[in-house]
Amino acid sequence: MLANMMRSQNPILPRVLPFALYILFLALNDSLVPFLDGMHLDDKWLYVLRVLLTSSMLVFFWKNYQELSLLPKLNEIAIGVVVGVLVFAIWILPYPSWAKLGQDVTMFNPYTEVSSQQALFWLTTRIMGAALVVPVMEELFWRSFIMRWLDNKDFISLSPHTVSTFAIIASSGLFALEHHLWLAGFIAGICYAMLYIKYKNLWVAIFAHAITNGILGVWVVQTGQWQYW
Repeated sequence: MLANMMRSQNPILPRVLPFALYILFLALNDSLVPFLDGMHLDDKWLYVLRVLLTSSMLVFFWKNYQELSLLPKLNEIAIGVVVGVLVFAIWILPYPSWAKLGQDVTMFNPYTEVSSQQALFWLTTRIMGAALVVPVMEELFWRSFIMRWLDNKDFISLSPHTVSTFAIIASSGLFALEHHLWLAGFIAGICYAMLYIKYKNLWVAIFAHAITNGILGVWVVQTGQWQYW
């Protein structure tokens, strides 16, 4: 009964709840670490839990995502891949301190006091979460919901092709504040938004976002630049 009620609610809940759950666990991460320490568990399990809960929520609401029912064409996927690679290149540029929120901090290093097998598990989980779960969750929230909602509270009825410049900039600005490299985040938000607007298919933006996160993950592992995680 409760599940059916949640699915039948207005279209905001399915797009907000997975994102809110992810952000909540991220915000509570430091508070939950002592709890895991007391259970003699690695605090990296918090990321695994975060990804599992978020992906479960996405699956639960999947039938509510009308914008994901239209699959992209091959040429659209190819363009999404190109944009994703370009955003990755922009992301790893050397940014001045004013283009960052706070100091560079290593948030996730899988090689800390673990075996190589465990490190492989953490790396796989991290990259899969960043490339497969986060892009779907964030594009549903930032581009499909927030960007269109800023123009029309009945956002489901609004074609992305008609989104205003204000909505693009405002939603990308808010998206930027979610990231340590806020300037890179703002540029990324603009790029993903323009893909959604041009092709009127959220999957194109999701593919671009997934490529960015996936390549970034591989690059972090290869270079040891853990501060990007």
